[in-house]
Amino acid sequence: MINWKDGKVPSPPYYANIFNYFVGDDLEGYEEMDDVTLSLVHEIDGFLGYESHKANGRGSFISYWRDKEVIDQWRKNAQHQQAKSEGKQRWYKYYHSMLVKVESAHFHDLGQR
Repeated sequence: MINWKDGKVPSPPYYANIFNYFVGDDLEGYEEMDDVTLSLVHEIDGFLGYESHKANGRGSFISYWRDKEVIDQWRKNAQHQQAKSEGKQRWYKYYHSMLVKVESAHFHDLGQR
């Protein structure tokens, strides 16, 4: 499920940054940096929410954004740049990132079955 900021589901259009990765062997400081950056990103006006999935060393993190200007603001954030640098140097064996524009979205809470 998506963790929408302030519990508010946005109306399209908006953007999704899809980050897929495979972690490496040296994860020292990884979880702490994850906590710090997730806390910081919530302070940005235009950050809409996120979802995260992890299993067997592989993961996906999808962040949702109002517009490209806000994404660029986050991209330039010093703490985020440090996290990206550490990721490239030690934390990830592989990753890729894709930016997509969400033109339409439908959500259905079907409850427990």
